[in-house]
Parts: sequence; structure tokens; C-alpha cells
Amino acid sequence: MNLSYDVKLWEIKRNQSSKAPSYVVRWAVGRKEKSRSFRTKALAESFLSDLRQAAKRGEAFDVGTCLPLSMLQAKKSTNFYTFALAYVDMKWPHAAAKTRDSMTDALSTVIPALVDQDATDRPDAGVMRSALRQYALSPATRDVPQPPEIKEALTWLDKRSLPIEQLAKPRLVRLGLDALTLRLDGTAAAATTIARKRSVFYNTLQYAVDLEELPSNPIDKVKAWKPPKVREVVDRRVVVNPRQASELLNAVTYVGLVKRGRHLKAFFACLYYAGLRPAEALALRESDCELPESGWGLLLLAKSKPQSNKRWTDSGDGHDDRGLKHRAEDEGRPVPIPPLLVAILRDHIKEFGVNDDGRLFRTLRGGIISIGTYCEAWKAARNFALTPDQVASPMAARPYDLRHAAVSLWLNAGVAPPDIADRAGHSVDVLLKVYAKCIDGGTDIANRRIGSALDE
Repeated sequence: MNLSYDVKLWEIKRNQSSKAPSYVVRWAVGRKEKSRSFRTKALAESFLSDLRQAAKRGEAFDVGTCLPLSMLQAKKSTNFYTFALAYVDMKWPHAAAKTRDSMTDALSTVIPALVDQDATDRPDAGVMRSALRQYALSPATRDVPQPPEIKEALTWLDKRSLPIEQLAKPRLVRLGLDALTLRLDGTAAAATTIARKRSVFYNTLQYAVDLEELPSNPIDKVKAWKPPKVREVVDRRVVVNPRQASELLNAVTYVGLVKRGRHLKAFFACLYYAGLRPAEALALRESDCELPESGWGLLLLAKSKPQSNKRWTDSGDGHDDRGLKHRAEDEGRPVPIPPLLVAILRDHIKEFGVNDDGRLFRTLRGGIISIGTYCEAWKAARNFALTPDQVASPMAARPYDLRHAAVSLWLNAGVAPPDIADRAGHSVDVLLKVYAKCIDGGTDIANRRIGSALDE
């Protein structure tokens, strides 16, 4: 095999010569050029991204096929089980911890379903899931000593997994789709879980299409199977008004022993007054804050610390160290903050100081505050601040609902959607789609306009 690290990638171009829309990915390894056409631009971008990531991590490319070694490994796979392992290997180096968790979770559901249906001596479902999640799918745990039942389950899967070419048949792919709808105990899975796992399954099969192991994605041909609808809009019942938010923040200071509640007030205030995601607030440092003695301040967000199982992080820590969501790796996000939040943060720094690395919010030992800790404090604060009926309702049920309340407040204040999207860190399309039902007065305005038209 002739290998090379001399890789050149070009931007995607629309194929002008074909009648149906298609998009071409062109790249070169050494002096050999290669191209591949895709039906949609999204598919072309996905394939080009895989090539770029392989080149970025210093992977060698085969001059004969112009493919990186990780893709060649996938092409050599004889069944879906080994193909899935190769797919994980390709995605793993640049995937966030939560993505790794989600990917292995979905594949642990699908792989046991795509096996020879006449096979006997099928291992216990729980054992197969443990074998995949804890040993086989994560590259870091494949060489860990395996208990006999784990080794037997993986050997069985390797022998009984369907050949990858057979997955071109929609009836076989449906076995995997049907498996996504059930939990391990046989009860129905949540709509969001099904949608998340289906996305992983679809992308895995699309990778087989990219490598020309399948002619097209067979999931597109399964017409009778429809995933359940997922709520994509914010329930306006979770949104609190400024008075309620203020009462909740004050109630947080009554929670816990020593100074835990008072320490968390500023954390929750960042979610409401600046619209930060919890993981963004956990990464906030003093150097990221412009806090004048009067007037508006500014947060210059740079990092995020999402929580995940230690098994999925490169560092072995419970929190990943990532860039901002929907941003390039080193791209920051400026967020103007009102004088009220400026005062809260100044008081927080004065009372608690900052961690050695400059972080504003941390545990007593300087660690990252866990989801369980701040959610427990929030639950207690709701009991202090809200009426029994409100506590039983969805109102501000999760700390993340403070971010929803912030964006809803900005929309109803008449702030331009592009400005809100910049502050919140997502696109205008997502903003208007997700928060459409949280905009006040829309029904009254529509009724007046329709009434005026009828009176003409």
C-alpha cells in the first residue's frame, strides 16, 4: 500500500453538467486527483468534513483509493458490527464527549437488532448492551480485559451481524429502526431519544454510502416507518417574568449549608440576565467579564464546560473543555449584560473571589459544579419562591428554562431577532422557530388585522 500525507482539498462545487442537482467533492493525494458526486450539498459537506478531519489529525491517505486509513478500515468491514466500530473510530478524535456518548448509545441499540434472525443462543440483551457500551465501541476500552460473558456476547455479534451489503434491503434496516422505539425493558422510548438515535443510525449508513458500500441510504426507502414528532418549540408555561425570576434568584440564597446558595445566585443570574447556557456559565472567567461601576457590562464568552461521563472525555474528567456551541473552535461570543447582572457579578467576586484559573463558579475544592448540585439547589429554590400550584407546574422547572425566559423577554421587548440570535448563540431561523409561541401579543395583532379586513 502506497501511503501519503500530501493531501489537498477543494471547496464543494455544483455540478453544472448534470440535469438533476448534484455537488462534487474534489481532493488530491500526492499527484492523484479524485472526485465524488453527491445528491445534496449537505451530504457533500459531510464527506468533505470527514476527509478534512482525517487530514487534520495527521492520518495517512492511501494513494490508490485517495482515502484515509480509517475509511479503508471501514471498507474492509464484513458486517454491520465491524463497520460500526470503524465508523466510531473515524468520528471519535474530533467528537465532543456528549456526541461520543450519544453515538455509542444509539449503536448499542441498533447493532444487536441487525443480526441473523434465525441465529440461536442469543446473548442476554443487557449483556450485549454492556459489551458494546463499556468495551467494544469506545476505542479506549477495547483492550480492557473482558469477563467471559462479555467476550462471548461480542463473539456472537461478530458472527451473527448482517453483512453490510444486505442493509440495502429496507425490510432489514427496519429491524434497526424498530429497535430504536423501545427501551431495554421493552417500554416505549421517548420521542427525543428515538430522533437522536435515528440520526446516528442514518449517519452511519450514510458513511457506508460515502464509501460506496451501499448504493443509497436505505432509511430513505423505508416509507411506512415514521419517527414520532419531537417538540421543537419552547413551552411558554416554563417562562418566568422578571419579578418571578428575581424572587427565584433571591430564594437560591436560602438554599444549602455554608454559602452554597449565595455562591449559585450569580450562576443562575447569568442564565437569566445574559441568556447563557449552563455549560457556558460554568466556564466563565473573571477575564471574560467587563464589569464597570455603572451602566451595562459585557461578557466575552470563549469556552464551554458541558458535563459528561468520564468514559467519553479525553481527559478522564467529568466535564469536557469545549469551544462554544455553533461556533468555530476559537470563535468567541460577546454578550452585553444589564447593570443588574453587573452588580450581581461584582458582588459575587467581592464575596467569593475566583478560582486559580479565573473561573467564577466552582466547588469548595475548586472543581466544576455538577448538574446534580445546581439542579438540586434550583429545585429547593422553587419550593421557597413559588406557590404550590406553580411548583407542580412546568414553570422554570429546569435551570435551562431561565435561558428560555431571557430570550423570550428580549423578543417581547422588541429587540431585533438577528441581535438576539447573536447574544443567545444560535441562528435567526432557530430563534424564531423555537420561541415562536413565547412572543406576546401576536394573536391580538392578527385578530385586529383580520377584523379590519372583514370590515372593509
